[in-house]
Amino acid sequence: MTTGPEAGGPTVLRILLGSQLRKLREANGVTREAAGWEIRASESKISRMELGRVGFKERDVADLLSLYGVNDKTERDALLALARQANAQGWWQRFSDVLPNWFQAYLGLESSAAMIRTYEVQFVPGLLQSREYARAVVMIGHGAAGLDEIDRRVDVRMARQQVLTRPKPPHVWAVLDEAVLRRPIGGSTVMRTQIAALIDATKLSNVTIQVVPFSAGGHAAAGGAFSILRFPDAELPDVVYMEQLTSALYLDKRDDVDQYAAAMERLCVEAEPPDRTLALLERILHDYDREP
Repeated sequence: MTTGPEAGGPTVLRILLGSQLRKLREANGVTREAAGWEIRASESKISRMELGRVGFKERDVADLLSLYGVNDKTERDALLALARQANAQGWWQRFSDVLPNWFQAYLGLESSAAMIRTYEVQFVPGLLQSREYARAVVMIGHGAAGLDEIDRRVDVRMARQQVLTRPKPPHVWAVLDEAVLRRPIGGSTVMRTQIAALIDATKLSNVTIQVVPFSAGGHAAAGGAFSILRFPDAELPDVVYMEQLTSALYLDKRDDVDQYAAAMERLCVEAEPPDRTLALLERILHDYDREP
């Protein structure tokens, strides 16, 4: 089990700690109800803790470790240290006034992922958006908001992109429907800037971009956009993320993840190969350059 900063952000650390506590509880034949009684909490609270969906009080973790017979000082200290790290605030929490809880959970996963595979049908993925394009997208969904709120929402998208150039960055593999590149979000000037930003992104060794051309017709992901996140710790399952208008869906059951992984693999086959992406983007940029 990894407990240092390399394990990822607090969201993933909570999931890791919860998984460890569940394994210890089950190995000792302790019910969730009995565990809840030990820390003066409900069975559902134990369930949420084991799923990594709530924070951890260090005292509660210590009491559970005693209940589960974990007396070795080294093991206890490691798990209690993990509890402290899991309660740390993520960078995104300073934007909590403009971020719903369901999206904050995604940012925690995104900041900890080793690989992010994403398919988009309408917008350029947030990790690859230019500031001008991000503002245009925010205006579509929050046009009635004040300028300060719009600026903060754009700032969140720009802050997310720091994962691309950090030490040990995730590998981002983005498959875009051609409509994403042809839809003039914000107008031609904004799109020229955005296409140029995508061209720059293709030069990063940890970014791969493919385009599904119109000529491909119907394809494997007709159901819409989705992302698959994979984490560096082998104990964590892949997570499929699908954003909706006022919420999001997170899938981590093996059968569900396997279906989306297979769809992503088919998309990568149906899309133009990565070595053709640069020429395609330059051609689309030239088309926008010809517009008034």
